[in-house]
Amino acid sequence: MTSTLTSARPRTRGSAPRLRTAGRPRSPRARRRSVLLTLLTGLVLLYSLIPLVWLLISATKTQEGLSRSFGLWFDGDFALWDNIRQTFTYDDGVFTRWLLNTLLYVGLGAGGATLLAVLGGYALAKFDFPGRRAVFAVVIGAVAVPGTALAVPTFLMFSNMGLTNTPWAVIIPSLISPFGLYLMWVFAGEAIPTELLEAARIDGAGELRTFFQVALPLLAPGIVTVSLFTMVATWNNYFLPLIMIKDPDWYPLTLGLNSWNAQAATAGGQPVFHLVITGSLITVVPLIAAFLLLQRYWQSGLAAGSVKE
Repeated sequence: MTSTLTSARPRTRGSAPRLRTAGRPRSPRARRRSVLLTLLTGLVLLYSLIPLVWLLISATKTQEGLSRSFGLWFDGDFALWDNIRQTFTYDDGVFTRWLLNTLLYVGLGAGGATLLAVLGGYALAKFDFPGRRAVFAVVIGAVAVPGTALAVPTFLMFSNMGLTNTPWAVIIPSLISPFGLYLMWVFAGEAIPTELLEAARIDGAGELRTFFQVALPLLAPGIVTVSLFTMVATWNNYFLPLIMIKDPDWYPLTLGLNSWNAQAATAGGQPVFHLVITGSLITVVPLIAAFLLLQRYWQSGLAAGSVKE
């Protein structure tokens, strides 16, 4: 009887509160909302994966097998390895040249754009100077302007400079990334405490040492995020090389595969749709690998600043 009274005694002010082990049951409306959200997520997943599945399956077929078989199922002849070999050897191995050109454009264009975005974003976030608001307005305005609207003025300017039909006509415009600059501006303002920079300056560190040893490690997630965006934009760039480059030896993969695809519509041209599909699969693989390898940095970069301490 004493133990029963003791267990039923109300909790005193100094005792620790008890935690409920069982959660509240969700209402039917919440369960219906969860099921609907799951169905919508599944539809988005299917919408994203079906083109990749079709590309992978179609890359295993021959030119004749593409027309005699269902798009989302395999043909009798598994020709993936032979298609890859033909892709790299067709037309004197020009696909390898296009791949190297794309890596050149991405390395110099996207790499330079990331470097400029990091330097500019850090300066705009951590230094106060006259005209800072005007720079902010220019950056926001540049983000809102589509790239196609600047294509003709850019072509005329580069034509007067004699840079068209050269790699610089693709690399130099790719160095400017207003969205990357804005993203690094916001990220640097949230990720780098001003007190930490002031402490480094008090200890005698110069601005360069403060940037490289204090700020740069904290900017790593934002740098990876910006580099992914700029890399994908440069890798998939089609319109700018289309108007700037006429020499097939300087084509990126986007223009090169389009020229192979257009062969079927030319007089006497040989259709090589199986090589176009296989080349497209090879083109997608580096992007998928980059996202899978850098996913954790990318996610942390996008989530930075979302929680206020």
